[in-house]
Amino acid sequence: MADRFLASRTALVTGSTSGIGLAIACGLAAAGAKIAINGLGTPEQIDAALQAVRDAGAADVRHFGADLRDPEQIEAMMAAIDAWSPLDVLVNNAGIQHAVPLAEMPTQKWNDILAINLSSAFHSMRLAMPGMAARGYGRVVNIASVHGLVASVNKAPYVASKFGIVGLSKVAALEYAAAGTRDSGGITVNCICPGWVETALIEPQIEARRNALGNPDATRDDGVRALLSEKQPSLRMSLPEDIASMVLWLCRREAHNVTGASFPIDGGWTAQ
Repeated sequence: MADRFLASRTALVTGSTSGIGLAIACGLAAAGAKIAINGLGTPEQIDAALQAVRDAGAADVRHFGADLRDPEQIEAMMAAIDAWSPLDVLVNNAGIQHAVPLAEMPTQKWNDILAINLSSAFHSMRLAMPGMAARGYGRVVNIASVHGLVASVNKAPYVASKFGIVGLSKVAALEYAAAGTRDSGGITVNCICPGWVETALIEPQIEARRNALGNPDATRDDGVRALLSEKQPSLRMSLPEDIASMVLWLCRREAHNVTGASFPIDGGWTAQ
């Protein structure tokens, strides 16, 4: 039987209609939490995400469709969630990327990436954390990236946003460090910094690397190793469920003194 240690809790996971976010939502659901999901998709995709979270064991699950580029929509979403069930766990996972050289980066892409990857986390945190402090328990987990710790070319707004969310998390961690108690669980703010994670979005890159090997017998695993060889020494990707497991551990009461930290899950990328 699953450990339902979040049975009395409510969690919001942004960008959770697919990929890493959906895996996190399902992990929190399996631990007993009510789940608010947020993200894009067709009605069918959103229904499928809701069903997946329900099947994972959520006490209740609802979709909130705020456009995270718009602070007013974020405020309306947070107010609606608070009226439904006040938040105990906030996972800022939503993110977008556009990879071109700095001089070629469209201004609107810069604005959108910073808004979704960084500013939306600021807005959700400022609205959720006072209530967490009043109740003595709260967990904010910001899904940053290995690019919140090191840079790569052609990713100026993405790297800026991820470095920014690491800094934002440290400030919030300090401001709320003394809230709550060891018994209540306290308020913590941390970042998870994944390297390569196996999601549908990167399948075209794997296939391109496999084809570039020029070997008709090359496998998908050969393509993965070729793709990761430039950055990630383990030569293997994490699964979305691996990221979810770290989120779950950070939500435990025993993690009450783990705050202001950034956890690479990157196969040694940032150890180099």
